[in-house]
Amino acid sequence: MTEPARPSPAAAPATSAPRAPLTFDRGHTDDLMTFLAASPTPYHAVANAAERLEKAGFRQVAETDAWDGTSGGKYVLRGGAIVAWYVPEGAAPHTPFRIVGAHTDSPNLRVKPLPDSGAHGWRQVAVEIYGGPLLNSWLDRDLGIAGRLTLRDGSTRLVDVDRPLLRVPQLAIHLDRSVTADGLKLDKQRHMQPVWGLGRDVRDGDLIAFLEESAGIPAGEVTGWDLMTHSVEPPAYLGRDRELVAGPRMDNLLSVHAGTAALAAVASASSQPASIPVLAAFDHEENGSQSDTGADGPLLGNVLERSVFARGGSFEDRARAFAGTVCLSSDTGHAVHPNYAERHDPTHHPRVNGGPILKVNVNNRYATDGSGRAEFTAACEAADVPFQSFVSNNSMPCGTTIGPITAARHGIRTVDIGVAILSMHSVRELCGADDPFLLANALTAFLER
Repeated sequence: MTEPARPSPAAAPATSAPRAPLTFDRGHTDDLMTFLAASPTPYHAVANAAERLEKAGFRQVAETDAWDGTSGGKYVLRGGAIVAWYVPEGAAPHTPFRIVGAHTDSPNLRVKPLPDSGAHGWRQVAVEIYGGPLLNSWLDRDLGIAGRLTLRDGSTRLVDVDRPLLRVPQLAIHLDRSVTADGLKLDKQRHMQPVWGLGRDVRDGDLIAFLEESAGIPAGEVTGWDLMTHSVEPPAYLGRDRELVAGPRMDNLLSVHAGTAALAAVASASSQPASIPVLAAFDHEENGSQSDTGADGPLLGNVLERSVFARGGSFEDRARAFAGTVCLSSDTGHAVHPNYAERHDPTHHPRVNGGPILKVNVNNRYATDGSGRAEFTAACEAADVPFQSFVSNNSMPCGTTIGPITAARHGIRTVDIGVAILSMHSVRELCGADDPFLLANALTAFLER
């Protein structure tokens, strides 16, 4: 494989970095592609992140147990969210945290409470639209189904039918000639219900029975479910020189993967970090973050406070720790689109393989301010990683992230960053093959500081 070219010197930070220049390889990106393929739902994503952290010496702690103040790596799983942290030897109760924030969910089609439907000899699955997907990207795709099954005893099991099982068939152009003039118009209720077989008799319970059999669960044991569809097409390198990556759920499993790798690297280093490094990967960002596993819920605050108190800290120690804490909210952003450059700010054109982006919006859709820029600059300089700036076109509304929520809810200084991609919220997104590696190095340097 041809080694990818280094970013141009013009994109690099102006000051010299203490580290040796990064040596590019595709190992990190190869592993990202494995992670994406193995994580069709938030529940699978946090399970895979936890598995990687376990290999780095982390151990799971239950929220219902009393916590101790011992050093080392720990993590909490709650639904589709994970919070993991590493306590260095001798960390004082007022030791500040350095947090990488991300989210595990992506827009998709999710199964309704009464899933079995159909008409005119077709068997279908009733789905609801989650978040803001590009609906047309889900048409005529081979879809699997995955998620979490809850059994009668309250336990849960993950299920993943990762083969062509469902399909949302598009209407033939012969039956709607207006699409050539007026464009494709999709009704979320009528046009987005996938087919998964034939049969005139639709029987309640068929889908769940099929999933019970697929997961090796006795018939009738599943009483609850959180299920969603996913494209079964695997991630792949793209382009003449394979300098691009196409794949699902980069928004925002790319950041979850990079944050997991960075936290594991810091915890495994020979030197102890001065702060307590944290990974907080939340669910439900795509629909507002207001849940017990979302960034607007109590999960992160509870974990940080309990860590302080477990080390013998007081409320004063908690206040001191939070006052010194910094969070990098890492989420994907928009690379300049060659076919729609006018939709971008004319002086801010983030490019793929140009390094992470620093997101700025003066109306606080992003949490970055000048001190946050300095914080991120220092991390990128320490890692010898170039970075770029992103602002929205003034004539267009700006999206938002978990950054402002984290800052407001916890009083924590927060900086919004990410990787520039194309086709955000499509079933299949596109990024540069080097950018995930650059992001992971920047996050590692940030957690080490």
